[in-house]
Order: sequence, then structure tokens, then C-alpha cells
Amino acid sequence: MSSHHFVKDKQEPAILILDADHLRFDQVSPLLEWVPTVLVSEKALEQVLSWGIKIDVILASTTFQQENQQLLEEQYPLKFITGSDADDLQTGLDYLLSTDHKAVHLVGISHLKALDLYNQLEQINLTIIDGDWKYYPVKSGVFKKWFAEGNIHIHGKEGMPVEIKNENGELILPITYATMLEVPEGTTEIKAPGIFWLGEQVCS
Repeated sequence: MSSHHFVKDKQEPAILILDADHLRFDQVSPLLEWVPTVLVSEKALEQVLSWGIKIDVILASTTFQQENQQLLEEQYPLKFITGSDADDLQTGLDYLLSTDHKAVHLVGISHLKALDLYNQLEQINLTIIDGDWKYYPVKSGVFKKWFAEGNIHIHGKEGMPVEIKNENGELILPITYATMLEVPEGTTEIKAPGIFWLGEQVCS
């Protein structure tokens, strides 16, 4: 019998799952389509294993690694990386940068952490999946996209002015803790003097 598995070329965004407490498989499954590298924290592991997906890296304490050596065979090829809850995010990002990945979906972290990730944005493309919402950074300060009618979320430095232009007209407003915006069907253009994150609802 011959075994066959995909060669991961690191062009697809990796997936880093940090918490799965409120996560459903249908929120993650679209990200798995092209067999990306999957990293999972010790905290989220039990839930992720129950989905039956292939895991490549587990971020875990040394104790967990010693007690769960069988996972190295069950999920072969698999790597353990030593981390702790406090720095699993940074440990995972450091690993992905060291292995020359260009992008990653961060799953199971709050979009409120986005503002702590500005330094990493220069090194790797980040997307945050927070519940049913997907957030991505706009680094150029200008964003233009066709939306179906609905709500979007603009997240950035408190008080930063944002200019919004669409069929409803033009609007300038300061970003606040949760700037939700109703957009009509059609193209919306958003401009800001710095980096901001845009959130779209991807599941309902």
C-alpha cells in the first residue's frame, strides 16, 4: 500500500486555532479547502480532534507533550511546540514566520486583540475569525468593495476618523469601541489615515 499526502507549499494561509469553546466546525471548514498547515493550542485540541481534521502542529506544555506522545503517531507527521496559554498566539506566529508562511487565519481569538498585532502585520498577512465574523486589516488606509446589504464592523484606533462613501452618500465618523455600519447593496469605499480592520459576517 502506498500513502499519499499533499505537499504543503505554504501559499495557502495557515490556520492557528487558539480556542474552540464557542467554535463550530462549519466556521472552520471553508478554511481547510486547500489543505493548509493547521496549528492548534492545547486548550482547543480536544474539540478540534473531534472534527477529525489533520493537525500539523500542537502548541502545548511539556507535561502535555510527555503524556500524549501517541498523538505523534495518530496525527503523523505532527510537531509539538512548547507554549503556554499566555503566549500561544506569539509562539504560533513565530513558528509560522520561521517556516516562511505568508499568511494565517487566527481562529478563536477576540477581534479586540487585533490592535495588538500591528507589528506582526509587516511580517505576515493576518485574518481573524471571531465567532461568525471575519476581520482583515486594511493597511493602505483605503478600501473598496461590493457588499450585499447588511452590517460591517470597522475596528481601529479609538477616535481615528473614517470616511465612508456609498449609495447612501458620504459620511465621516470617528472610530469608537464598536463601530457598526449598515451598508446598502453595492460598492462601499472606506478611507482612514491609518491601519484599520474590517469585519464581515461570514456565518449567521
